[in-house]
Amino acid sequence: MDEQSLSHATWDCKYHVVFGSKYRTKRLYGDVRRELGELLRRLALQKGCQIEEGHLMPDHVHMLISIPPKYSVAHIVGFLKGKTALYVANKYARKRRYKGYHFWARGYFVSTTGYNEQVVRQYIRNQEKADKASDFADQFNRSY
Repeated sequence: MDEQSLSHATWDCKYHVVFGSKYRTKRLYGDVRRELGELLRRLALQKGCQIEEGHLMPDHVHMLISIPPKYSVAHIVGFLKGKTALYVANKYARKRRYKGYHFWARGYFVSTTGYNEQVVRQYIRNQEKADKASDFADQFNRSY
């Protein structure tokens, strides 16, 4: 488990996110492809997220991203797509004839990656045993 923590929460929230270029045109090649990988990682770190795995295809992006529970997936994906579209438009718009800031398609795909259902069921079943064991241990360890 790769648990992380905030001030009042311990979390392990990972998502598989896929989003494509506008009209699925093959825009992610050459310098744009090299720069977008690093830019996406830096932008994710600004929000406290971490891109665990990622791959840029010529017309879409796959990433496994760890997002803190204080942010919604839609907020983070919108942030990443918006900032990268601005960057590409400002740097490459004249060379590649992009019109405006329309670099990414509107939608995206997201899927949670979590624990196996059987592992969660077993964890829930064993909670009572673990709680009783800790209560028994506390009887002999008085610190007051």
